[in-house]
Formats: sequence, structure tokens, C-alpha cells
Amino acid sequence: MKKGAVALLAVLLTACSAGGDNKSYYQLPSPTVTSPAPAVTSGQRLLWVEQVSVPDYLAGNGVVYQTSDVKYVIAANNLWASPLDQQLRTTLVANLSNQLPGWVVASQPLGSVQDTLNVTVTGFHGRYDGRVIVSGEWLLNHQGQLTKRPFHIELKQQQDGYDEMVKVLAHAWQQEAASIAGELSRLR
Repeated sequence: MKKGAVALLAVLLTACSAGGDNKSYYQLPSPTVTSPAPAVTSGQRLLWVEQVSVPDYLAGNGVVYQTSDVKYVIAANNLWASPLDQQLRTTLVANLSNQLPGWVVASQPLGSVQDTLNVTVTGFHGRYDGRVIVSGEWLLNHQGQLTKRPFHIELKQQQDGYDEMVKVLAHAWQQEAASIAGELSRLR
């Protein structure tokens, strides 16, 4: 009888501890690269995405959700698979590479004559009204000339849940990359 009670207790404890650790991990989807990166040649446009920074409330592991106009919740069980700033930088480089043919876009310095892009993301979260927010500003150094632009994108989620929220956040980030690419393509 004692062996049966001990076995039952062990099964119950195992079930309770396994049920309490229900974590989900999210990674922004990477865009498909449409063409291989060209070799760096003289006269080619070079862009170094030096940094994408996020504030402390976004820098943790938890996905952020805004529950009211003044309250934000950092999820304990819905986590970023890798640091958000790294994901944002990697996907920005991939998106800009796709949208700027003839450019070499990288997350490392490319040489002494390159444009440099720094992005500060101040909002990257879901909101209580079913919208996602992607906001911040970027600063481009093009041949010593600085261009600074704010951005604020709100997109509506079509479905509930963190999976959908992350997909819509990624789509908004891709839209901002297209906006940056448009500005870059006008530079001479």
C-alpha cells in the first residue's frame, strides 16, 4: 500500500510541475533572401546597420502587451527565443538587403566609406484594442550628413493570441524597413 501511495504522490508532483512550466518562445520570421549578397566592389553602396536598440521594458525575455493606456505587462510564459534587439537587427538587415538591390547591407562595418544606420525602437508590443505598435526613430549618417526620422506604425491583428501578435509585429517592422529603404534609395 505504501509503495502505491508513494508512486501516486510522485505522479501527482510530476504532473503539477510539468503543467506549471508552459513556456512558449517566439522568433520574428526572417524574410526570404531574394538574391545572394553581391561581393563588395568599388563604387558600390554600403550600409552598416550599426545598432538597433530597445528600452529596458522591451529588452527582457518576455513579450510585452499593453493592457491600458498606462499599463504594460511583460509576459512570463511567452518569451523571445533570442534577444529582441538582435532579432530586430537581423531582420532589418535581411529586409533592407531584399529592398535595396545593388547595395551591400550588413550588421558589421564594411569599410571606411559606408552609410551607417542606427535605430531606436521605443515601442514593439501588442495592445488591448487588438492593435500592435512599432515605433521609434532612426538616424542615418550618409557621407557625414545626418538624417533623422521618427516612425509609428499601428496594425490591427486579425486573430487573437501571441502567435498572431508576433506575426503582425514582424509585418509592421518589415513596413518600416521598406520606408527606410525608400529614403535610402533617394540618396545620391
